[in-house]
Amino acid sequence: MKITSITTYLIEPRWLFLRVETDDGIVGWGEPVVEGRAHTVAAAVDEMSDYLIGADPTRIEDHWQVLTKGGFYRGGPILSSAVAGIDQALWDIRGKSLDVPVHELLGGAVRDTMRIYCWIGGDEPTEVGEEAARQVEAGLTAVKMNATGRMRPLETTAQIQAAVDRVAAVREVMGPDRDVAVDFHGRISPAVARVLCRELEPLQPMFVEEPVVPELSADIGKICASTTIPIATGERLFSRWDFRDVLPQGVAVVQPDLSHAGGISECRRIAAFAEAYGVALAPHCPLGPVALAASLQVDFASPNALIQETSLGIHYNQGSDLLDYLADPAVFAFADGYVQRPTAPGLGVEIDEAAVAKAAETGHRWRSPIWRHEDGGFAEW
Repeated sequence: MKITSITTYLIEPRWLFLRVETDDGIVGWGEPVVEGRAHTVAAAVDEMSDYLIGADPTRIEDHWQVLTKGGFYRGGPILSSAVAGIDQALWDIRGKSLDVPVHELLGGAVRDTMRIYCWIGGDEPTEVGEEAARQVEAGLTAVKMNATGRMRPLETTAQIQAAVDRVAAVREVMGPDRDVAVDFHGRISPAVARVLCRELEPLQPMFVEEPVVPELSADIGKICASTTIPIATGERLFSRWDFRDVLPQGVAVVQPDLSHAGGISECRRIAAFAEAYGVALAPHCPLGPVALAASLQVDFASPNALIQETSLGIHYNQGSDLLDYLADPAVFAFADGYVQRPTAPGLGVEIDEAAVAKAAETGHRWRSPIWRHEDGGFAEW
């Protein structure tokens, strides 16, 4: 079997799909993207295709090694995301060629269902409370929310209390038997992160995510030591070597993104690496259906998988949503907050190729928002 073509599709709202075809007629799908830099990742995939066209798609690990190490300049989100989507597609092809789901090739399932959560938004306590209630009514047992908007290096008591009030409103709706995760989104300085974690402790979040930007990962241990709240990080870490620096510091949850951190191959290794430190896995996934399918394959083969993020209904999904490009959306149906183990071959999803091709005629140029403080200075988004 040989790879005959590699095609990328820019898809609303902010996704990039990858189609890899073989001379046997088997097609694999991946999702290589950096949000806001989709065209750049597509160019990286095109460059990598020079090596892959004509190659045997079943040599997944060898291709991963060459694509990540074969250039003198390595690493970074663009290259690792391009590799991630290619890796997903190659695993999809391998599973389809053997008529088994990918998790069977990773050692077999370690669970029958996987817990999931969705993101909720809103600037006021009443708004986030109503959003949480809707998710509970839909059957979810966990949600994630942003802690704050833009934050200065040191903040007022009023701003800290406003963040606490918003989380309290969600906790009241979720009750003691459901969970709320709080995303700091790297918006907060280490000093404010310690203060805010202290104030949130009575509300017992499931975890606080990305308390500081990844550039400050060397200091995350100080935040872990300052709070009883479990700390999660990793959506902007792109290899096991990046995670090597944070795992010994006391984090409770790692969140590699299957579309950024080298795909299934590397995220499976990151999961095992985390297990050695007693750290749980919760893959980051605010993206499309291929990324979610790949994440679930790793989840079902990883003993330390805790919960899986989905983008269903997330505010970024304007123009299309998670299920719009699937031939059978029921594959992601959930009940009581859990999704069933996928049993179809490969990644377990069938892409509606006609819908993808039609959407790619429009494409997108999604960009991350640029935030500024009241004084005009740049603010972390």
